[in-house]
Amino acid sequence: MFYGYGEQVWQGTLVTIELAVLSVLVAIFLGLLSACGKLFGNRLLQGFAQVYTSIIRGVPDLVLMLLIFYSLQIWLNQLTDFIGLSTIEIDPFSAGILTIGFIYGAYFAETFRGAFLMVPSGQLEAGYAYGMSRWQVFRLILFPQMMRHALPGVANNWLVTLKSTALVSLIGLSDVVKVTQDAGKGTYKLFFFTLLAGAIYLLLTSLSNGVLWWLERRYQFELKKPSI
Repeated sequence: MFYGYGEQVWQGTLVTIELAVLSVLVAIFLGLLSACGKLFGNRLLQGFAQVYTSIIRGVPDLVLMLLIFYSLQIWLNQLTDFIGLSTIEIDPFSAGILTIGFIYGAYFAETFRGAFLMVPSGQLEAGYAYGMSRWQVFRLILFPQMMRHALPGVANNWLVTLKSTALVSLIGLSDVVKVTQDAGKGTYKLFFFTLLAGAIYLLLTSLSNGVLWWLERRYQFELKKPSI
C-alpha cells in the first residue's frame, strides 16, 4: 500500500508526535516564565521577557529555526573548546525540541499574560486577606483560573506547534515530512507521499481538536458551577 515504506512512515509519525509534545512542554515552561516576568518581575526581567517575545514574534519561524539550530551547535563547540573538552554534537531531535520550544514559548507567553490579566484582582486580595502567602495565592487561586482562561489560546498554539514540526526536516530529523519526501523520491511517487504527509497531519490535528474540545467543555462547565 505504501510501496514498502509503511514502517518508515509510521516511525516518522511517532517522531513527529514525540517532537510536538516535548516541544510544547518546553514552550509552556518558557511561556509561563516570560508571562510571570512581564507581569510580576522587576524591570530587568520585564525587559528580558519583552525583548524575547518581540524578537521571536517578529522573525519568521524558518529563519529562527536555522539560526537557533546552527547557533546552538557553534556556541556549544566554542564552550567545549574553551574548557578543553571534545566536541559535542547536538542530535537533530534534541535540537528540534529546543528550537521549536524556544520559538513558540513567546506565543505561549502572550497567551498566559492575557489569561493572568483576566483573573479578578479581588480574588487575589481575598487570598492575601485570609493569610495566604504569595506562592499559595499563585498556586491555589491565580494559576488554576488563569489556565481556564488560557485554554483556547493554548489549544491554538498546540495546533500551530504540531504543524510547525514539519520545519525540522530541514535539519535532518527523520520526521513524517522527511520520511515521506525520501519515500516519494525513492519511488517516484512524490505527489502520493506528499498527500500522505498532509493526511497524517490532518488526522493528528483532528484528533487534537477532539481532545481540546472536550477539555474546553469541561472547563467551561467548571467555571459555570455555582460555588458553595
